[in-house]
Amino acid sequence: MRLGGIAALAALVLAACASTPPASQPRPPREPAPYQPPIGQPPTPPLTLELSALPGWGQDDHAAALAAYQQTCHVARAANLADACRRARAMGLLGRDDARRYLEANFRAAPSPPAGLLTAYFSPEYEARFSRQGEFTHPVRPRPAGLVDGRPYLDRATIEASPEVRPLAWMKPEDLFFLQIQGSGTLRLPDGRRVRAIYDGNNGQTFVGIANPMRDRGLLPNNNTSGQAIRQWLADHRGPEADAVMQLNPRYVFFRTAPDDGTEPSGAAGVPLPSGRAIAVDLSRHAVGEPFWIEASAPALTGAFPSYRRFVVALDTGGAIKGDVRADLYLGRGDAAGVEAGRVRHTLRMYRLIPVIR
Repeated sequence: MRLGGIAALAALVLAACASTPPASQPRPPREPAPYQPPIGQPPTPPLTLELSALPGWGQDDHAAALAAYQQTCHVARAANLADACRRARAMGLLGRDDARRYLEANFRAAPSPPAGLLTAYFSPEYEARFSRQGEFTHPVRPRPAGLVDGRPYLDRATIEASPEVRPLAWMKPEDLFFLQIQGSGTLRLPDGRRVRAIYDGNNGQTFVGIANPMRDRGLLPNNNTSGQAIRQWLADHRGPEADAVMQLNPRYVFFRTAPDDGTEPSGAAGVPLPSGRAIAVDLSRHAVGEPFWIEASAPALTGAFPSYRRFVVALDTGGAIKGDVRADLYLGRGDAAGVEAGRVRHTLRMYRLIPVIR
């Protein structure tokens, strides 16, 4: 998931692609094996850059970047990455200047192919109820007994038309739809409890993003198909009209619940995702635990930040995240993170950060 091994709101709603978790997606134990270079092929490109030459490098918080790497790099399987991780963790916490010097001395940057796409995701928090009441009409469904991963199951419309005898909770329909896109999140219940909804499989149907159909039907303007705009439209048209739009996406996600401990959710790598420093990538092209420099600009959506330039670590994956230059940036928990994530659709350049051999 984008969470719990899935990956993401803008990634999944805005692109006509796949969900989860990825739940969120976040971004589950279903990812492909990490990329391994073919036998005889050198593991690194011949052209590398000094980190100081990267666009925006001087403006990053290098202490935060190194700390995020130290906390998560142990998931890397490749020998050179594992060795780089051991060296970095042995350094302990460093200040900005020392962290910058360490990173510049121990990594080189390999530019990616031509530009791709950056989107973003988050861990949502939604109100829920113990029983069906008022606006809370859609059940959070547990994994059905007949579900087999990788095999097609009933589509969204058919599932929603069937009763659920053991719902985990009840939600507003548009909130449940977005929880399924993210792959996981937190449910706030009336008695004050906070319960984490964790991705537990999907129905095997192809994910269809609803942003483009909504734009094509004139339901949303071309420059405002953000997650926030989509969710607001669904809330304003709750009922058969909104249901028909959501059912354009046949993919349906099931959940399990656990107490919410207040920490960030885990991604495909099995470690908590550091907010703003973790990306979901195509794990058939990149290795889990790899560090990258991302440079993203030219936003396509209204209200977006103009650029994202930062050190990140590949810790998640998602059905919509395909290709060498495709990333989904994890931005944290809650409403503010959700608003920001829903506006990220930027032109992306990626630089793989390669450890210097010692």
